[in-house]
Amino acid sequence: MSKGIPKRSEDYSAWYNEIVKRAGLAENSPVRGCMIIKPYGFAIWEKMQKALDDMFKATGHQNAYFPLFVPKSFLEKEEEHAEGFAKECAVVTHYRLKVNPDGKGLIVDDNSELEEPLIIRPTSETVIWNAYRNWIQSWRDLPILINQWGNVVRWEMRTRLFLRTSEFLWQEGHTAHATEQEAIEETERMLGVYSTFAEDWMALPVVQGLKTETERFAGAVETYCIEALMQDGKALQAGTSHFLGQNFAKVFDVKFVNQDNEQTYPWATSWGLSTRMVGALIMAHSDDNGLVLPPKLAPIQVVIVPIYRDDADLPKIAEKVGPIVKELEDRGISVKFDDDDKYKPGWKFAEYELKGVPVRLGIGMRDLENGTIEVARRDELSKETRPMEGIADHIEGLLEEIQQSLYDRALAFREENTFSVDNWDDFKAQIEKGGFVAAHWDGTVETEAKIKEETKATIRLIPLNSIEETGECVYTRNPSAKRVIFARAY
Repeated sequence: MSKGIPKRSEDYSAWYNEIVKRAGLAENSPVRGCMIIKPYGFAIWEKMQKALDDMFKATGHQNAYFPLFVPKSFLEKEEEHAEGFAKECAVVTHYRLKVNPDGKGLIVDDNSELEEPLIIRPTSETVIWNAYRNWIQSWRDLPILINQWGNVVRWEMRTRLFLRTSEFLWQEGHTAHATEQEAIEETERMLGVYSTFAEDWMALPVVQGLKTETERFAGAVETYCIEALMQDGKALQAGTSHFLGQNFAKVFDVKFVNQDNEQTYPWATSWGLSTRMVGALIMAHSDDNGLVLPPKLAPIQVVIVPIYRDDADLPKIAEKVGPIVKELEDRGISVKFDDDDKYKPGWKFAEYELKGVPVRLGIGMRDLENGTIEVARRDELSKETRPMEGIADHIEGLLEEIQQSLYDRALAFREENTFSVDNWDDFKAQIEKGGFVAAHWDGTVETEAKIKEETKATIRLIPLNSIEETGECVYTRNPSAKRVIFARAY
């Protein structure tokens, strides 16, 4: 099944697209820039959702839902926010169609024009803070800790499945706090949640930091982010958490009486993570044979393939496999016994390799006689024969080992592809090769823009808790207080 997949080293983009297609994750829809997420791809997203949702609720957040449509006047209230999203907005101006008088198809009914155009939400700060005006009167109403699972639309000209689509699925948290410090703590807490999810569940090492003013979320005071390095040396923004200050509270006139009996504005945060993380999962771990999935997010963690020639042998294998399946499921391990007779074992081996199933077990009549079972692990493309006795213990430990191994491998790759550079020629040469480039920057928007213009590299983040290291800007030679991380990015 891996035949026909381009090699990463030859055409990374084609390799990625082919894996998405061949592993049955998603496909393009009739609407340009939108995607159909197929069951296997959606199962990965559901596992991500479940892990994140549990983490959100453990930190005191509740789920709610807000409208898909945002009045244009709402978006206009916060000037930076409006300017930042204006070019990406899909706009609804009419509410009805009618049959074309010439009998050919449907046309917009001119009599159905809306009094005010509606924006299909690119994000929900405005519609949510309009609601918060009715929810917040006293300090006793705070904090409000809300998360929403839904979809948004940001019109894209150049799209790629999962990584950049006009419509995508995500979660967006929106919180309100009585004090500035509480809101900052919330912003940093949720960045920590994203980092933990990426590293513990996705086996994806990330760097935490702040965005520059240029890269900051439209309307935010500060944007925190986690950045990951993909196998082609490009960076991927994996999640963002924004400290919004009192901007949205002020424009929507949300006030409360504090403990000193004074009227004031609450402080806000928002944070989001989307289906682009499925794309990150593919690009961080997969190989030239197909998908490689960390066990914690694999829809099928273990597949058992019976090997037989005589149909009468299948019930004998199934009888022996039954207790193994039950014991694995009792341990919370998702397992599939593939007794479908439409395909040969060799085809199944290749198919589950392509789909990135972490562990494959093969069992035939000779294994029944010997009390053994073949165990293959996807991350190393290795296999061994093990005693059937105690196999559940072995598999449980093996899944943990694979999860850790994928993280260690991705971390080693990032460390090998992170470079400190001090002069402009070396900077340009390294950006061409790829990876994270740690270099000094003089802190000006002008220099940031010039570097991007000349190299297509952006400042991915200003690392949190990095050691102060005075130096000279790699471009202007002006003074700099610390290094920032540059890279070309998705």
